[in-house]
Parts: sequence; structure tokens; C-alpha cells
Amino acid sequence: MNIKSKLTFAIGILVAMIVLLVVLSVANLQILTATEPDSPAAGPGLERALIWIIVIGAVCICIGVGMLFKLPASINRPIKQLTDGILEIANHHYEVSLNLTDSEELMEVSKNFNRMARRLSDYHNSTLSELLASKRYMETIINSINEPIIGLDNDRRILFINDEALNILGLKREQTIKQLAEEVSMTNDLLRRLVRGLLEKGKNNEVGGKKEPLKIYANNKECYFQVKYVEITMKATDGITMEKGGDVIMLKNITEFRELDTAKTTFISTISHELKTPISAILMSLQLLNDKRIGKLNEEQADLSQSIKENSERLLNITGELLNMTQVESGKLQLKPKITKPIELIEYAIKANRVQAEKFGIQIEVEYPEDGKIGKLFVDSEKIAWVLTNLLSNAIRYSAENGRVIISARQVDEKHIEMSVQDFGKGIDPRYHKSIFDHYFRVPGTKVQGSGLGLSISRDFVEAHNGTLNVQSELGKGSIFTIRLNS
Repeated sequence: MNIKSKLTFAIGILVAMIVLLVVLSVANLQILTATEPDSPAAGPGLERALIWIIVIGAVCICIGVGMLFKLPASINRPIKQLTDGILEIANHHYEVSLNLTDSEELMEVSKNFNRMARRLSDYHNSTLSELLASKRYMETIINSINEPIIGLDNDRRILFINDEALNILGLKREQTIKQLAEEVSMTNDLLRRLVRGLLEKGKNNEVGGKKEPLKIYANNKECYFQVKYVEITMKATDGITMEKGGDVIMLKNITEFRELDTAKTTFISTISHELKTPISAILMSLQLLNDKRIGKLNEEQADLSQSIKENSERLLNITGELLNMTQVESGKLQLKPKITKPIELIEYAIKANRVQAEKFGIQIEVEYPEDGKIGKLFVDSEKIAWVLTNLLSNAIRYSAENGRVIISARQVDEKHIEMSVQDFGKGIDPRYHKSIFDHYFRVPGTKVQGSGLGLSISRDFVEAHNGTLNVQSELGKGSIFTIRLNS
């Protein structure tokens, strides 16, 4: 019997009981009204009518109470079973099944529900197998990479880590997977440094400046790794906007390149030292040759002597730059700071470039506070003077003949002083503003001779003082190189 039939039957019984009570009451009432009140049959008739009404009424009440408890329960029970089954499906318990036999409709619902559960179970098992296969495949790929890789979610929980990373960190896989990186790093110094670098990147939104390679003792020797942090983004639930899904820490082994770079630096340093002696000897010989007490040179000999002197000085400058570069690269740069006035550094740079400026007819202008209200610097005056000299020399060389160059100093605030060198030459293409500070880089199309080391060494010297060296330049409007130092 279906639910509709049950309800119809229950309502029919209730209606029939009500009609029966009404009919019985009316019939007995007619019998009683037809009997004389004083008649001996009136009393027994009244009692008999009341007994029938009471008995029939009690039976109707019992039937009604029984239906009150049984009918809702018979309807609620299959609905509850169906609700429980749906909850089990929602909790991914696809082995659940229903067996509702109370009615044809419920039997059909039970049949369709069980078929749906079987299909969901088959789909889940197949999808799970595919996911597990994909997971194993991805783990195989990650472990086949020779560079250490660590994957973190947004909570910095370790999602994956390859064998190379485990080897370097000295950890086991079960100690890391699904664990918070901060907790694991409490007992691992190397992982702590990597997590700290990730946090600093998150705060600054980028990892700026020159990053020193990470030195790690691995494979029974000192190894150097370049750390790279990659932010993983994915589509959000709306399928349109992008959201962060985690981070990947990648370490590139640069030990081989580091060893080659060290060998190169040592070679350049050795050659530079060896070249300075013969160049100095050439310059000394030229000085003796130009001494009129020995004899006067004719015009051609004097020109040749001057050419030899200029080229020898140029070689001496190049070897000096190479030596400075090797000091920086080898970490042997030693600073000897002392209190210095900015004007002293400016005067030194002007004096060192006076001959060159007169040669090209360049007028050097100095912009300095007239009241002298500018702080003093605590720097290695030799190194910073070398930087100013190099910048002023570049400004003169890249200026048009009979042009002008401005060298200035100013107090930015209580803690910082800026010194600038400005020229009005052809300027530098914005594409090369960063590249000009790289070793050996020269702007394409530049005809002025140079080693391409001056600006690179200048920035290294300034950054060694915790300062900055920046450029502002536009094509056709010249360039401004600014040194910013702590006062």
C-alpha cells in the first residue's frame, strides 16, 4: 500500500467512525423520544443507548489513538531512512543501501537510490585510482629532479619534498610531509634559513638586492646553492579570479660555477698584479726618456712617447679596476672608514679629472650648500673618492666638447647625504639602466673606450658602505648618477 492509499484509508476510517457515532446517537435519540417517559421501558432503553454509545465511542477512540501512533511512524520511518542514506552519501560512504518495502513508491525510490550509490562508488574508486596514479607519477617526476625542491601550501605545510632536498636537509620523508615547515625547522637550521627567506620575501613582496649563495656542506664537500622562491597561483572557485595556492622553494646547485668563478677571480687577480710591475717600469722609462737632460726628442718621438704613456696609463687603470673587482668578488674588500667632509671627496675627484676636463673643454660646476650646513661622512674616503672620480670621468667622456658637468652634495635628512654627478650628454636608454652596473657591460653603440667595470665596482664600493648608487637618465637629456650614504 502506498502513502496515498494509507492516508485515504485512515481518513476513511475516521470518517466512518464519526458517521457511526452520529447514526447511533440519532437512532437511540429517536427511540428514546418515541418512548413514553413514564413507561417502564424508558429507563432500560436509556441505559442501553448510553452503553452502546460509550462502547462504540471507546472503540473509535482506541482506533483513532492507534492510527495516531502508527500512521505517522509508518510514514516517517522510510523518510528517515532515506535522509540517513543521503547523509551517508554526502559523507562519501557510498556502500550504504536502502531496503524500503512499505510501498511501491518507496521500493522504486530505494531501487534508484541504491543504483545511484553504486555508480557514485564506482566513480569515486576510479577517480581515486586516477588521483593516486597521478600522485605517484608527480612524485616520481619530482624525485627525478636533481635539484632540491620543497612545496608548501598557504599555511606553510609541507606538501611535497624530493629525495635531493631530504638528503641535503638530513630529514626523513615521514618527518616532513603534511607537517608545518616552522615546526620542522625548529630542529633544522637549514630549513629555518629557507623558511626565513620565504617570510622575508612575503613581507617585501620581492627579494631585492644581490643574494649571496647558500653554502651547505653536502656530498662530503662545501656546496653552494642559489635559492629561488616561486609563488603558485591557481584559479579560484569562480573559475575567473586567481588566488595564491602556496609556494615552492627551489635550490639550484651552483657549486661548479662558483668554483669556476673563484678560479677566474684568482686568475684575474694574479695577472693584474703581474701586469702592474711591467706597466710601472714602462712609465718610469718614459719619464726618463722625456728628461731633457738625457737628450731632446724630436716631434715624432715625442708624439710616440706621449701615445705610449697614455696607453700605459690606460692599462694601469684597467689593472687597478680588475684588482678592485677581484677584491669585491673574493670578499677581501677591506674598508678603512674615517670622518670625511663631502667637499673633500668632491675636490679630490675634480683634481683627478682636471687634465681630462681641460682636454675636452668641459666646465665642472660644483653645487654645495653655501652655509656649509651639511653633515660629515664616516666612510672609506679612498673608496668613495674613487667612485666620485670614476663617475666624473664618465660624465666628462660622455659630454659634448665645451659642455658642462655638475657635481653636487646635499643633506637629504638627518641621517642621509647625497652626492650627484650630472652630465648633459646623449643619455642612456632606460632599457640599460640596470645592466650598466653589471661586470663588463657597455651600452651598445658606445664609442667611448672603457673596460665596463667602473660602474660595477662603484656600486660594489657604495653598497659595502650600506649606501646606494642609482641612475636617472633620458635619451638626449643626459644622466644623473646619485650616491646616497649614511651621515
